Formats: sequence, C-alpha cells, structure tokens
Amino acid sequence: MNGIEQYWYRSSPLHLILLPISWLFGALSALRRLLYRSHTLKSFRLPVPVVIVGNISVGGTGKTPLTLAIAEQLKKNGYSPIIISRGYRGSRMQQPVTESSTASEVGDEPLLMARRDICPVWIGKDRVSTARKALHFHPQCDVLLFDDGLQHYRLQRDFEIAVIDGVRKFGNGQLLPAGPLREPATRLDTVDAVVINKGELEPDVRNHYAMHLSGNVFHNLLHPEKTASTEKFRGLSIHAAAGIGNPERFFAHLSSMGLSFTPHAFPDHHLFKPDDLSFDACDALLLTEKDAVKCDAFADDRYWVLRVDAQVDPALLSHLLRKIAIHGRKTA
Repeated sequence: MNGIEQYWYRSSPLHLILLPISWLFGALSALRRLLYRSHTLKSFRLPVPVVIVGNISVGGTGKTPLTLAIAEQLKKNGYSPIIISRGYRGSRMQQPVTESSTASEVGDEPLLMARRDICPVWIGKDRVSTARKALHFHPQCDVLLFDDGLQHYRLQRDFEIAVIDGVRKFGNGQLLPAGPLREPATRLDTVDAVVINKGELEPDVRNHYAMHLSGNVFHNLLHPEKTASTEKFRGLSIHAAAGIGNPERFFAHLSSMGLSFTPHAFPDHHLFKPDDLSFDACDALLLTEKDAVKCDAFADDRYWVLRVDAQVDPALLSHLLRKIAIHGRKTA
C-alpha cells in the first residue's frame, strides 16, 4: 500500500484530522444521491437493460474479472452485451477499445477486457454518451454492462452488483479520505446483488453470492501460445510484479501454487517502464494480466502472465437474467 492507503486498514492519530473531511464527503455524497432520487438532478434511461458492476470501496475487489464472467455468460444465454468503462482517469472521447489500443490511451482494464474478445468494449468519461454511441455502432446490443459506475447516479440502472474483497472487506469502515469507502456499508442494502470475492458468506443473507478467482496456467507475454505450469519455474530465480488494487492477493495466489519468488508491489494502474522491471538474477518475471498489457513494448522471453477467471455462484446469473428479462429483448 502507498501513501494514505496504508491508514485505511487500521486506526491512527491521522484519523483525527481526516474524519471531519470524511463526514463532509459523506454528507455531500448523500445529498447528491438524494438529488438524483428526487429527480432534482436529471438521470437518463437507456433503451436496453443496464447492469452495473461496481464497489463501495477504493481499490481492487475483482469487479473486472466478474464483469468478463458475466459478459461471457450473457453471450452463452443468447444476449449481445457491450462493456462500457470510464477508462483510467476518464477518456473525454467516446471510443471503442481494440486489441491494438494501448493502455496509455484507453486504460489497462479496458484493454484487458477488449483482448479477451468476448464482446465490444467502449470507454468514455460521459458514460451516458458513450453508451449511446456504442449502441449506434452496435444496434444488435440488448444489454449494457458497466465496469464500475455504482456511484454514477446520472445513469439509471436495472441491476446493481457490488463486489467486496472478502479478505480486506471495508478496512477501518470509514469514508474517504479517512478510510477506503466511497459510500457507507448500508449502501449494500439497496443493491440487487452483493458478490464476496474470496470470503465467508453470512448465513441467511439474501442476494449475497460467493466468488473466487482461479488460474494456474502462465502464458508467455511475447508468445501467448506458449504456456507453462508451475513446474517450469522450479529452481529458477523468480520475481513477481503487481500494480493492482491489492497486490497481496496476486502474491498470495502465487504462493498457494507453491512458487517461491521475490514480490514487487506497485501502485494501482502503474504505467510500467523497462527500469521498473529490471531485476538482478531474474530468470522469470510473473505478471498479472492487467499489468501485462502495459509491458508489450519492452517485454522479453522471461515475461509470463497469469490469467485468472472469476468463478461465481450460478445463482447470480439466474437472478440477473430474471431481472433483465422483465424489460424484454431488443430487436435489431
């Protein structure tokens, strides 16, 4: 963890300074939501069902793998989804993301999703305008899947999913900047589904679903058709780098696979340069899929990527399909 984030998962004297700012942040957030719910601020409905996959906390919770898993299942059930993302720091231009896009142009997560080639991926800071433009170019689309946007109340939605890191949960339980929360934990009472990424489900809690990330095959970054299991790395000097919301999750996953390595944590969305990954005595460098898309230009044969996929309770998809079926199917 870097900067202020290290204080989000414990209490410290710094909170005496930050708590009043958090209270102000919470009051303004609540007022903003109330203005949208009372229609004082205008929100917009799109012509096809809108599914939001987001979170109430800052940092990685696993929403991008979940978004991909839902998109894949929607396609298997005959739907034609489009994934909409703001893009890292928000792209003012509404544009499609292609395999030849770069992370600096479109963001690492949108590029990762586009390279999975499940469905079209579009980015834009104005999510409503981006969705409308995407629908114009893809008239067959009958469901929009938004990666993030739980707090984007300008956009009306048909199904909300909040993803929670089952290990870190809500940290110290405080709102930004004293803690990691964008909204109070009570916000979870209003969503359609709460997905717990690698954690214990509370018994008899309605609309809570389990999820975990799986993956044990490495792909060579320069030669994706070349794969390797953990046996290939036995006895080698291995380094692992992660610039994601929770690098420790990646390192714990590698350790659970029986690998011995030197970990290197970087800030979320870090734009890697060759010098960042120039480690002494390095026979193999292990990366997350999200980080790998930023290393294409300077990678060598030592770069290996671990692809992970979200394994989700099938009841979540059933719940989602029932809800969006109410709106009918759009015909092209």
